[in-house]
Amino acid sequence: MSNQEKMEAHYRSIIEQIGENPEREGLLKTPERVSKAMKFLTHGYDINPDEIVQQAIFHEEYSEMVIVKDIEVYSMCEHHMLPFFGKAHIAYIPQGKIVGLSKLPRVVDAYARRLQVQERLTIEIRDCIQRTLDPKGVAVVIECCHMCMQMRGVQKQNSVTTTSAFTGIFLKNDATRKEFINLVQAKLH
Repeated sequence: MSNQEKMEAHYRSIIEQIGENPEREGLLKTPERVSKAMKFLTHGYDINPDEIVQQAIFHEEYSEMVIVKDIEVYSMCEHHMLPFFGKAHIAYIPQGKIVGLSKLPRVVDAYARRLQVQERLTIEIRDCIQRTLDPKGVAVVIECCHMCMQMRGVQKQNSVTTTSAFTGIFLKNDATRKEFINLVQAKLH
């Protein structure tokens, strides 16, 4: 039996356990659809984020802040396996190397498409960029809504969780960190 077939059997059993009939017309293909969806939502396990960055490193003497903001984040809470989603904002200050801009959102996706907690996600993104580019510093801020807080539990629909992680000059220099925060908050486009 393949992994796909095993997952389908488990989802069929879950449908039965909640009191539904998996043979009902609307549910006949649900185990297959859910198992394919779960595989897609967790495909980050098959991706090496370091390799994503390493594919597009360029030697440049640019030494000012590079920011990619409003990167869409879609992930799954590892505690309840419910979605959380929002935006990531990433900055780094190069030290002789830059990366193709599209690689930063790809790194976000590689880590987000795993069972996660937002705190770890923030640190994993920061550490990947620091490790692969060796910049003067990295800043990551993530803002997300968590369905485990909005649909169940405390049921607070307007709550947003913000996490941040910094290295290098963003830790040591308040002015640099404030510049990053101001640029993330600014509506420049």
